[in-house]
Amino acid sequence: MLNLRVPCELVVRYVLPAFRSLVAEELVKNYGFSQVVAAEKLGTTQATVSHYIHLKRGKRIRQLESIPFVQFTSSEVARGIATGEFSTIDAMLMFCKLCSVLREKGVIHNSACAREKNNVYISEDSEEFK
Repeated sequence: MLNLRVPCELVVRYVLPAFRSLVAEELVKNYGFSQVVAAEKLGTTQATVSHYIHLKRGKRIRQLESIPFVQFTSSEVARGIATGEFSTIDAMLMFCKLCSVLREKGVIHNSACAREKNNVYISEDSEEFK
């Protein structure tokens, strides 16, 4: 069966919510942003930020947050947003760079099984980020 899902589509569906969850949590907890303001900065709703913070969305966060480069990138994006140093485009480019690095290092990829399930496999055994 032909599957026309491209890797970026899968990453946006599964990895981006987890990454936004990390950024939202940092903005609220470390920079004193309200959920409403954090949502505006992230281009989402207050309800979504609440779900991120309470882990009702972005459930792959636990897999991603243990990777130092993910922690660093989410912290940098949160800092850039909080200080006004980053534009929306800057934050987007940071996520694209993160995605590229994770794919290059084999942390995220499409496996044959995952492709059939329209899912992204996040490798838990990649030695690159342990």
